[in-house]
Order: sequence, then C-alpha cells, then structure tokens
Amino acid sequence: MATATTSVASDSSATVGPRIRALRDAMGFSLRDLAERSGVSAPMLSQVERGETSPTLAVAGKIAAGLELTLSQLLRLDEGQHVAISRAAGRRHSERGGHRFEELTPPLPGQRADVSLHVLEPGAGTGRREDPPMHEPGSRETAVVLAGTLALVVDGSRHELQAGDSVTFDADLPHHFENEGQEATRFLAVIAAGLRRS
Repeated sequence: MATATTSVASDSSATVGPRIRALRDAMGFSLRDLAERSGVSAPMLSQVERGETSPTLAVAGKIAAGLELTLSQLLRLDEGQHVAISRAAGRRHSERGGHRFEELTPPLPGQRADVSLHVLEPGAGTGRREDPPMHEPGSRETAVVLAGTLALVVDGSRHELQAGDSVTFDADLPHHFENEGQEATRFLAVIAAGLRRS
C-alpha cells in the first residue's frame, strides 16, 4: 500500500518532471510562484523538473494542488487513449469587475490552443484600453458570441458583434472586449498560440 513517503512510480517519474515544467510554463508561473502556491520549495521543484529527484506522493500531491490539478491528473492516471476530460465541477474559474471566465480546456503540456467561456455583465469589459497584449507573439484568437452583444477593440479599431457572430484576430495586438448592451453577454474564446503571420 502506498504511503505519503512513497516515491512516484519509476515509469511516471521519468515524465513527471518535464510535465510539471510544461504545466507551470503553460500557466505562466515561475518556480517561485509555484513554490508559494504548493508549499514545495523552489529548489525541490527545480530538482523534480530536471529529473534529479523523484517526488514523494505527498510532494507530488502538493505540486498538483499548486497547479490546480488532482494528483491523478498530474500523473495522468485518469487519462486513457490520450483523452483528457475537463469536468465542469473541476474547471478553473475567475471573476474580476463584472467579467467572469471559465477555462474549458485542461492545462496540458504542449497544448497549442485554449478554449474559455466568458460572461460580461452590462458595462463590463475584459480589460482597460491601455492594457498590453495578453498573449504571446503570433497568437491568434477567435471569439464566438453566444448571447448578447459584444464590442471588440483591437489595435484601436472597434468591431460590433451580435449573437451568432464570430471574429478572428491577431491576439498579440492590444485588445479588449466590452459589453455596452442591457443584458449579460456570453462568448467563447479560442486562443491558438505561436502562429506566425504570413
């Protein structure tokens, strides 16, 4: 029977370090960030990521929690046939100033696209006009309006969208969304990273 001091199995330990590094990078966390979130020291995290040590199950559990994953998800014990299911109850949520969003895709290593669901209350926006681009160079975003009206301001140009409309744009340009309607707006956003402009 596994105990808290049992190390991650050898077949998992060879891949868990690079997986932790990829997940940390995908979530934009530094080693210090993950250390603060998980309670595992930055030097220990560095050793695990480089494959110099195999974490105990207790340490792996803390790292998983810091990455907003279960231990099974971190070790890929609940994935079969290269399928990763994102359960509604376990998705990452955030809310700020009348803008709620939910990550629909799990943070998988090497993933090149992310899908999120956004709700903007009347008068709310995704960010201030002067905010810098939020996505890496070459990223492209597609937004699909599910309900309400939505305005996209990208690189100084304004585009009005209605329910059923979609838009694709270079997401490394300064941009934000606004809801100037009288009802909440719901939209999906798909961000594909690292694409190069032709």
